[in-house]
Amino acid sequence: MVKFVISLFLLIPLLACKEDAVKKGKDVVKLSNEIQVLNETSLVILGTTQDAGSPQIGCKKECCTSIKNSEDRLVCAIGIVDPHSDKKYLIDATPDIERQINILNQYSSTKEIPEDIFLTHAHIGHYTGLMFLGKEGANTQGVNVHVMDRMKSFLETNGPWNQLVNNGNISLKKINNKDTLYLSEKLKLIPFLVPHRDEYSETVGYKIIGPKRSAIFIPDIDKWNRWNKNIVEEIAMVDFAFIDGTFYDEEEINYRDISEIPHPFIIESIQLLKKLSPKEKNKVYFIHLNHTNPALDEGSKAYQAIMESGFHVAKLNEVFPL
Repeated sequence: MVKFVISLFLLIPLLACKEDAVKKGKDVVKLSNEIQVLNETSLVILGTTQDAGSPQIGCKKECCTSIKNSEDRLVCAIGIVDPHSDKKYLIDATPDIERQINILNQYSSTKEIPEDIFLTHAHIGHYTGLMFLGKEGANTQGVNVHVMDRMKSFLETNGPWNQLVNNGNISLKKINNKDTLYLSEKLKLIPFLVPHRDEYSETVGYKIIGPKRSAIFIPDIDKWNRWNKNIVEEIAMVDFAFIDGTFYDEEEINYRDISEIPHPFIIESIQLLKKLSPKEKNKVYFIHLNHTNPALDEGSKAYQAIMESGFHVAKLNEVFPL
């Protein structure tokens, strides 16, 4: 598949293209110096960091204190713009939701809050942005929040989330494992369960199927061998794969009990996927990076090792036409 990537700096549209795409002679869509809306259905990276962001509160480590500009370190989320139906969609409601919706609006002819939000699970970086839809904030009416059974029950029975439901700020819409959701004639979403710490809700990944291309989004998962699917096979069936890159390696979190946070290390994923062809590796983007993850720094050895292995680290404002 031809790979299109648009890369802009936060709120400052610049002519830019991914270096690897240029080297490989791929077609690259460019934007002018003026803000432009997208003219084709596209996926937008709205954030790449783990739930508590970067720098993280109370962090005195160099990974936090050495950051000179954290403007592009928003919490992990993606958006979808569908100009054909004049709609946009948000996957996960993070604490950075206000800035992320503003970013998403740059690419859309409509500037309202998305009518539909799809959640992955009940960890703080993935749903707490809903609070800004309440009467203290946007005071929205009837924003559709798509959730599976346990997440629906969690929001209905716990405050302050049930206040959003009772006041009509949000309308909970039940989704089911592997059911196809038709957002438009040529845009579909398929939610699927993945293993993770499910204290309050299920954990969901999404397959996004556009008019021409498809993607999977798995920001949180336990070790790949705990999943009842084969990640290699799943990558083969899509054009882009945005997968859990929370930690680079074990050394990074030697201050924590690893059994409590069994994310697949990036180095483990690289090892698992090392036999993929260059074309297949080129689909993979690591996302949801912890504040300790050295791959957040493009000048780090970790970042360079990922790129040299044929994979990518997702970046804020990258746009992938679907």
